[in-house]
Amino acid sequence: MAAQEAVRHPVFARLWSKAIGPALERAGVTEHRRRLLAGLSGEVVEVGAGNGLNFAHYPPEVTRVLAVEPEPDLRALAEEAAGAAPVPVEVVAGRAERVPAAEESFDAAVVCLTLCSVANQHAALTDLWRVLRPGGELRFFEHVQAESPRMRQVQRAVDATFWPLLAGGCHTGRDTRSAIEAAGFTITGLDAFPFPETRVPSPSASHILGTAVRGR
Repeated sequence: MAAQEAVRHPVFARLWSKAIGPALERAGVTEHRRRLLAGLSGEVVEVGAGNGLNFAHYPPEVTRVLAVEPEPDLRALAEEAAGAAPVPVEVVAGRAERVPAAEESFDAAVVCLTLCSVANQHAALTDLWRVLRPGGELRFFEHVQAESPRMRQVQRAVDATFWPLLAGGCHTGRDTRSAIEAAGFTITGLDAFPFPETRVPSPSASHILGTAVRGR
């Protein structure tokens, strides 16, 4: 792996695998993962695969998954998860901004809680557009910019201070829907909802889950 492709967040990787990920599972994220992946078929690229929590939910019509993960500790866990996956999964090093794949080589692309933390969101999305075949589908599940102006202020404040440092580069307030469209995709389905639902509003609670297609 080229040195510039490494993204090392060992503390966050441990927190994600031992605490944050399991907490999200208890809160019901598994159902959103299933919705995200339902109906996929053919060859799929997943960027920011983390420790491979999506792998178990790929439908049998998927013939191959290329799982791209830049963080070494998370990637090692993803390799373990790939061995138990119901479909063939190849885990590789790489960044979303430079997917290690040829142009027009996949039927679908998946981003799941990933676009909040990539260094360059536009570059990541345009590279996914590159590796998708014409008419290929982008599946996304991301936490995004809040609807409330007051919560947007909170998001801007935490994103400018401690949040990215503690959360592996994550930003709470990105306008990911607009970024998907700006990269050349046409959104074909979108569900916006808070997750997880908590008594005290969280800057990372606003989520979108949906589909978009690459034009020809």
